[in-house]
Amino acid sequence: MKTIVLEKPGSFQLAETAVPGAPRPGEALVRVRRVGICGSDLHAFRGKQPFFSYPRIVGHELGVEVVALGGDVSHLAAGDRCAVEPYLHCGRCIACRRGKTNCCVALQVLGVHLDGGMRELMTVPAGKLHPSQRLSVDQLALIEMLTIGAHAVRRAELEEGECALVVGAGPIGLSVIRFAQLSGAKVLVLEIGQRRRQFCRQHLKVETCLDGKTDPVAELQALLHGDLPTTVFEATGNPNAMMGSVQYVANGGKLVFVSLVQGDLTFRDTELHRRELTLLRSRNSTGADFAWAIQMVEEGKIDLIPWITHRAPADRMVADFPSWLDPERGVIKAVVEF
Repeated sequence: MKTIVLEKPGSFQLAETAVPGAPRPGEALVRVRRVGICGSDLHAFRGKQPFFSYPRIVGHELGVEVVALGGDVSHLAAGDRCAVEPYLHCGRCIACRRGKTNCCVALQVLGVHLDGGMRELMTVPAGKLHPSQRLSVDQLALIEMLTIGAHAVRRAELEEGECALVVGAGPIGLSVIRFAQLSGAKVLVLEIGQRRRQFCRQHLKVETCLDGKTDPVAELQALLHGDLPTTVFEATGNPNAMMGSVQYVANGGKLVFVSLVQGDLTFRDTELHRRELTLLRSRNSTGADFAWAIQMVEEGKIDLIPWITHRAPADRMVADFPSWLDPERGVIKAVVEF
């Protein structure tokens, strides 16, 4: 079957691999229809993705169709279209016992620790499939991306009407923006890219998008009558931006790191102490976040169609992928078609 393998940093290869065998009890054999390109895939291509080894079949944002089911699977049927929850947890560790399956001690993520979905067919645990009768395979492939924002917003426990700032309006930042809006927050955006600011205004109806080139703190205080946002979500994946984001948080507020970098972050303790700042990390998502994201798209509260700006069939993806790293291409979300 057709498979795309990331052999080493900077080198994708289109290969032929063996078709999976029949699914075992509790498993499903699925045909991959769409694969969304995530920031972690870009980092892996550049050789800067934590928890990663080569060669690897990447791809964890998946829109799939069920082909066959093993025994003991009752919630699915052949032909069902599904989003894939790519986080395989043990079910026994302290995190799993507390319902925090997203940060299982032995967590394995498809496309990162294990081979992912850049192939025609794959076998997955049936419990990690989230079906929808209403969503297209394009939409289903973007559900996992949405759940990252959904989980971060749930972690933040936003209050109705509070002011939240999202730093970075890449795909993950966009998902945070939309779920923060759905939670009733007044959302501001800080983003250096003009195209991304325009996307926020046009498609997410964000009224205030700052470019951060002058003095963001002064701009925020001018907008908020001397105050600062009570919750700040950092979604840039840039260590300097992450370390600098403390200055945007109001005294007594929360800072939520949604992005991930390979390296150390340092902060002046007096700033954290003076603000009595609550620092939260948000990792991956849970089944509940998938249910929330699918519901919001099915109800028309999130329109994913404008998010897909680039696409390529599997045969062309290897040639096209490097260009998707170029900011001048204006990529919001790219998908690969199998």
